Amino acid sequence: MLAIRLSRKGAKKHPFYRIIVTEKESKRDGRFLEIVGYYNPCREPNQLHLKQDRVSYWLKNGAQPTDTVSQLLKKYQPAPEKA
Repeated sequence: MLAIRLSRKGAKKHPFYRIIVTEKESKRDGRFLEIVGYYNPCREPNQLHLKQDRVSYWLKNGAQPTDTVSQLLKKYQPAPEKA
């Protein structure tokens, strides 16, 4: 089963997270299939960048986001385009 989750990078007390697609059983900072974004909680305001097309692709193909990533996805919701 695939999961969309955070992978920690950065220095001690200054975390930086990659949002990755990986096998559910792999280690937190282990092998992954694709990097679909990043999250930097040390910036003010918090910095969040997602490749929305790739995230939606993986979600359609059965990847399950973790609780934290699903909260970030809700926060990121892009504004609907006006026709």
